[in-house]
Amino acid sequence: MRLRALLDTDALGLRLLGGGSELDRPVRGVMTTDLRDPSRYLSGGELVLTGLAWRRGAADSEPFVRILVQAGVAALAAGEAELGDVPDDLVLACARHRLPLFAVHESVAFATITEHVVRQVSGERAGDLAAVVDRHRRMMTSGPAGGGPDVVLDLLGSDLDLRAWVLSPTGRLVAGPGAAGPALSARTCARLAAEHLAAARTGRRGPHRTELDGVAYSLFPVRSSGRAPRAARDARETALSDWLLAVEADAGDWPAERLDLLQGVTQLIAVERDRREAARTVRRRLAQEVLELVQTGAAPAEVAARLRVAAPVLLPGLGAAPHWQVVVARVEWDDGGTAGGPVAQSLLEEVLADPLAAGPEPADRIAVAHAGDEAVALVPLPAVASGHDGSEPGLLADVLLQAVREPLSAGLDGDGRLTLGVSAAVHSAEGLRGALEEARHARRVAAARPGRVCAAGHQELASHVLLLPFVPDDVRRAFTARLLDPLRDYDRRHRAELIPTLEAFLDCDGSWTRCATRLHLHVNTLRYRVGRIEQLTGRDLSRLEDKLDFFLALRMS
Repeated sequence: MRLRALLDTDALGLRLLGGGSELDRPVRGVMTTDLRDPSRYLSGGELVLTGLAWRRGAADSEPFVRILVQAGVAALAAGEAELGDVPDDLVLACARHRLPLFAVHESVAFATITEHVVRQVSGERAGDLAAVVDRHRRMMTSGPAGGGPDVVLDLLGSDLDLRAWVLSPTGRLVAGPGAAGPALSARTCARLAAEHLAAARTGRRGPHRTELDGVAYSLFPVRSSGRAPRAARDARETALSDWLLAVEADAGDWPAERLDLLQGVTQLIAVERDRREAARTVRRRLAQEVLELVQTGAAPAEVAARLRVAAPVLLPGLGAAPHWQVVVARVEWDDGGTAGGPVAQSLLEEVLADPLAAGPEPADRIAVAHAGDEAVALVPLPAVASGHDGSEPGLLADVLLQAVREPLSAGLDGDGRLTLGVSAAVHSAEGLRGALEEARHARRVAAARPGRVCAAGHQELASHVLLLPFVPDDVRRAFTARLLDPLRDYDRRHRAELIPTLEAFLDCDGSWTRCATRLHLHVNTLRYRVGRIEQLTGRDLSRLEDKLDFFLALRMS
């Protein structure tokens, strides 16, 4: 707004005392002060309101006005309540420095002027930003993006004093407001994503409001325009796929105009989301081609040819990949259904993206296809990841979920589960089919575990213990009851501790001496207990088969 507009508002009770030729100056804010030197609190363009308590004599006016002019304020408004009239020395000092001076009638509170100026300035800023957003929207939908969402977030900060961030559904920071204040921590990003997913999966309209560590945030979903209509999609699936705009403010009392403006910002960011989705098309197509060849049993030479095409795209400038790894993901709902393959595909891309990676597209080395209800990722491993120290190269299942477990668990709580399986690294096309089956089997192992977000790796498939979750419950109960119930009944009646004795005996690999030492028993006492176990169950603990049956029964009980 301009200074001239202040004189046109009778309710403000302003009377011009000097500086009539400067009334076209813009007003960017307002500040009330009675400090002799308020410069540290001034940034330029303010209307300064003062009750003149800083003035002890005529000599004080000149330095006070000089400080205001050096700070670049728009004008000075002096209240008449304290001295009755504005002193002539202040009028002369303002005239010398060409600083517009207003007198404020004693019946008008400074708060009235402040509220009017703030309302007018905020409204004009919102209008200016809305025009900028509209211009950027037209530019981004018709041509290359001019800076992406970071530019829009910087505008929110500079024009509306709003700090905002764009986050993926896993809490990965997609864009931030540049140097406007401290960065959002990875922990806060994860918690905001968790809050958003927990609210969005219920189908409620945004923005969703929350408070973390005493700071209020409003969470706006960034709804992609390139997908199926919202009515045709499960709200749970959209929550797992869409970005969100986190604004450091409580939007509960915002006027409709400001809410509409933020919705426009989300639409603008959605254009960039769609653009990045399109950029992944080539990588997805490469992964789909390789997956189809592997699943149909194509010749290794043909698969190798596709890998040679994929490597330069996924590892630009590094040539062929010495190793490849397969990751399989599936999203299943508690009501028995499964999320679509594209949803699992998008989510797996986010899981595989390094949350700390720099640059606009941290998933530019990930190729994810989908087959039915599962997503399959083909991950190339550059030479530096090949474990020169003798360690296993590539991704580790437990590490993959560290950064995303909290938000995804919140997004799936009470509704569904995400399970992942990770294969070992293979160095040739011949090994991909086995790697795919290995990753799928590892995912089934993960699915047998409790929890909303679970993963299993190839390292865990070497133990027969992992086969136990796949035994049907009724078979498991019958098997354990037949072997262990007679021992439990005997222990209850005689306090004989046959079950602990059996566990210790098997754990000591059938060694009488070591087992007796561990249980603090005489060997003859141990032999008596083992004999009683064999008598009650009809089994022989000197036979490997019977030892294994007891071992499995104890593990399944």
